[in-house]
Amino acid sequence: MNSYLFLPFVFLKFWYFEAPIEIIGFFKSLNNAFLELFSLPLFLKTFFKPLKNEYRQGLVGFSRVIGMIVKTFFIITDLIIFIPLLVFEIVTVVLFLAFPILTVWLLFL
Repeated sequence: MNSYLFLPFVFLKFWYFEAPIEIIGFFKSLNNAFLELFSLPLFLKTFFKPLKNEYRQGLVGFSRVIGMIVKTFFIITDLIIFIPLLVFEIVTVVLFLAFPILTVWLLFL
């Protein structure tokens, strides 16, 4: 009988502590997979290195410039995809946290 009295607290503990941690953990894993798949950290790390590791005399400067141009295009493309993903994740977590409050608010509106 007493366990039913604690049911709202169990729900609140789940909804506002346990579930958001799991959702954020999933999104962290998703972001790591995205970054690994699209190689964004690698492009940033090797931005000033020549394309295809071309170190022949006279081609190093040209190869670096071409590499920077190509990597700039890929970095911008990755960010165009990654930023909406981050916005979607933030909106999802905020809506998840607000859902019980909005439900109660709509009931008494």
